[in-house]
Amino acid sequence: MPRHTMRAGVSALLLAAFTLAIAGDPSVPTGGSRWGADYFPDVPLTTHEGKLVRFYDDLLKDKVVAVDLIYTHCQYSCPLETARMAQVQRMLGDRVGTDVFFYSITLDPARDTPEVLSAYARKFGAGKGWLFLTGRPEDIKLVSKKLGLASERPVPNADGHTPDLMIGDVKAGQWMRNSAVDNPRFIATQIERLLDGWKAPASKRSYSEAPRLSFTKGQYLFATRCAACHTIGRGDRIGPDLLGVTTTRDHGWLTRFIARPDEVLASGDPIARALNAKYDRVTMPNLALGEADVAALVEYLGAARAADVQGPSAAASTEAPAP
Repeated sequence: MPRHTMRAGVSALLLAAFTLAIAGDPSVPTGGSRWGADYFPDVPLTTHEGKLVRFYDDLLKDKVVAVDLIYTHCQYSCPLETARMAQVQRMLGDRVGTDVFFYSITLDPARDTPEVLSAYARKFGAGKGWLFLTGRPEDIKLVSKKLGLASERPVPNADGHTPDLMIGDVKAGQWMRNSAVDNPRFIATQIERLLDGWKAPASKRSYSEAPRLSFTKGQYLFATRCAACHTIGRGDRIGPDLLGVTTTRDHGWLTRFIARPDEVLASGDPIARALNAKYDRVTMPNLALGEADVAALVEYLGAARAADVQGPSAAASTEAPAP
């Protein structure tokens, strides 16, 4: 069997195993799951509040959870990943901390102390039911592997890990992997469906009645890459309101900063340093946008008015305005 075919088959089997409940499987003890206490390690971790917890007994057992890996000094996907989870948290409201629990585990425990993680959680507005966790490197490595979030092979991006999100009903043994930077409404819906027993909502209207979506490339990029941290005319969020940014910033500087914000900041650029300080040192992520993407985004920002984000771009992304 060709190697790629074998891997595809194994992946399909693993996906089926992780996403289907195993009630009635004679190989599993009654009332249990093959992904329970005998599978997940009960290693100690420390929360961003300084509390010592056990990974299985305190964080997973009998809960519905959403788990991702981050580190606070990341200059690439982690800031967007965490901002996305903040959007999902707002969408789910009081269900976070009651019905579902969010866990963000650092990949850099040497630097990400509870104090550092606490400051990071505040920057992104993490609320009840969302813990940022650190621990011993070997324990984090084991937890990552057991969750299916460990990168066994080199990852083709600059920070060495992929922004994945594992969502699971631990008691039922149901798990699924999502992109942690996906559309936040999609992620929230997936969590809600898991909480509600995968019941599909009753269809009341035909898809033929759905409004036709119409948006530019720049509009789409803003909705999917920028709206987690920025608004246009709705005020500052994690980053600045971008209404009129093409008139207040030099075109060349804005283009460079959108394309390579990490390099611009590292160069000591005074504008980048001032923005970084003003917005609580939340790092503008390098999203590896190509020249055409950057040009489309700058064009959209130049033409966009506050009213525009109430229209087609909202259908492409996102959420209700942040409070």
